[in-house]
Formats: sequence, structure tokens, C-alpha cells
Amino acid sequence: MRKRVDHQPKIKAGDGPQASQFKMLSSAGESAVPHPLELSEFQSFPVFEDISRHIKTVGAQLVKKVNAIFQLDITKDGKTILQWTVDLKNGPGDMYLGSARLPADTVFTIPEPIFMELVLGKMNPQKAFLAGKFKVSGKVLLGQKLERVFKDWAKL
Repeated sequence: MRKRVDHQPKIKAGDGPQASQFKMLSSAGESAVPHPLELSEFQSFPVFEDISRHIKTVGAQLVKKVNAIFQLDITKDGKTILQWTVDLKNGPGDMYLGSARLPADTVFTIPEPIFMELVLGKMNPQKAFLAGKFKVSGKVLLGQKLERVFKDWAKL
């Protein structure tokens, strides 16, 4: 039987960087999630809010059907400007601003104008994906379940 060797050095109080050595992260660059006052600038934001209300209403039924967590990274000029998570795996279901709190089953990286066309039914998601209009990582086929959620919302 092998003996476990701990390779972590012991850290004592006073070791490590001093407060003056830390960088201010807020000045280092822009955050992926904008300040709440700026959210109204995005044409997709009211759509996400409305879909979120729909999920709060019928989320428990959707959790039984979908059983997945989706993260939507909305981009502009190749940079993520908004992140939304659709959790249809846990509890009564939820949709919230920000990255997934638990590992997402599927992550979509979509430019905002393409997202708007997809969610409003003006563009076929499969054709758009195959044409390279947006990227999907994780379990790609679960995207069809999210498409049905958006279609149910659009009927309202």
C-alpha cells in the first residue's frame, strides 16, 4: 500500500502577497454582466424577462419534460455582453441573469440579433447552427428541448 504524500506547503500567517500587491479587478476590464441600469439597452433583455416570467409560471412542468440546464451567452462583436441561465433541472425551474450556478448541460454562444431572430421564430435554429450563426457546446441535442420552451412562450 502506498503512503499518501501531501505536496501542499504549509502556509503561515503573514505569508503571501501584501494588500498593496493586489490589482483592482474592476479597473482591469469590463464585466460580462452589465450594470442593471444598462440592461434596458439590450433588445433581448425584455424578451429574457418575459421568458423568465413564463418559466416561473410553468417551470415545474418544464423540469419534468426538459431536465437540463442551459446557459445562453449573448455576444456583440465577439464579446459576451449578457449571460442568462435557464435551469429546467432543479426544483420548480428558474431563469436568471448570470452564468449557471451548477454546471450547464448546454452552453449557447449567440450574437444578440441572431438570438432575437431565433426566439421570435424568424430563423430556423437547426439551419442557423449548421450555417455557423451561433455556437453550442455540451449536449447539442438538448437544444431542441429549449427550442420547444421558446416556442411555447411565443404562443402566449
